Amino acid sequence: MRLQPRRPQDLDDLVGRLVERQPRAVARAISLLEDGGDLQRELVRRVYDRTGRARVVGITGPPGAGKSTLVDRLARHLRKRDLTVGILAVDPTSPFTGGALLGDRIRMQSLYTDPGVFIRSMATRGAMGGLARAARDAVDVLDAAGFDWILLETVGVGQDEVDVVRTVDSVAVVTIPGLGDDIQAIKAGILEIADVFVINKADREGADRTVKDLEMMLSLGEHGAWVAPVLKTVAARDEGVDQVLAEIERHREHLEASGELEQRRLAHLRLRVETILKERVVAAADRVLGLAREVERGYGRHADPYEVAGRLFAGVLRSAPDEVLEEREP
Repeated sequence: MRLQPRRPQDLDDLVGRLVERQPRAVARAISLLEDGGDLQRELVRRVYDRTGRARVVGITGPPGAGKSTLVDRLARHLRKRDLTVGILAVDPTSPFTGGALLGDRIRMQSLYTDPGVFIRSMATRGAMGGLARAARDAVDVLDAAGFDWILLETVGVGQDEVDVVRTVDSVAVVTIPGLGDDIQAIKAGILEIADVFVINKADREGADRTVKDLEMMLSLGEHGAWVAPVLKTVAARDEGVDQVLAEIERHREHLEASGELEQRRLAHLRLRVETILKERVVAAADRVLGLAREVERGYGRHADPYEVAGRLFAGVLRSAPDEVLEEREP
């Protein structure tokens, strides 16, 4: 039995098995990412130069739209082409255990015996944007492990899903007929991020109207050379899934031909850097002055939030050399 790495120097064996795409090594690596800390940073450093080859696709939309079923079918189609697939299903955090609810894993359980497929559920753990804090790093791990495609299925919580477009190369937004004012729900947060629209469960009444409404809204919006196609599927019966995959591949070709793929990935890196900086500044402010104490102090004096934040930030700047040294400690 192999022990979980506890120090950066212990990662050598894990990374070696990871790049061989050994399932247990991939799973342990993602667990390290979820734990955070020095090993999370060191692991990403060690695998990052192996990333950038996988096709990363986000699957998002409202709950009950059939995202997991669609992901399952897309994975099956890719496997028929002898392509490997990594699946990250970002679930709501369980209020009892803090872990991921395993509904997606249950629905995809028939893929578990396929050595060319890796499935992992991740809990949001309170992260904004419907994405687990470690999800972006987990994509790196799957990419470094050599998976050809990575499918990232998000919680489907509306406005916050906009964050997914800054994490993946292509976004498929999945909805279904009969959600009431479903187009308004889409318009509220994720209309503008879709590269492909999928009307799933299209055998239900109202599917054609949903397609027309979406196409009308898209015609009124601003867009560049790429206009998101609107497709109908019945994923449970594997109807229309091949067309979804074809449009995702066509979008990838568009990104490469236009140079937009590089721009998107540059934006991905900037987002990650900004997120890390924000987390480090907040953590440093808490260590130096005590975040809760300063907020309470400001509240007692009826200080405005800018004043409180300014005091905390000034404290971080005064202690900057010590903070840098602390980050460098093994």
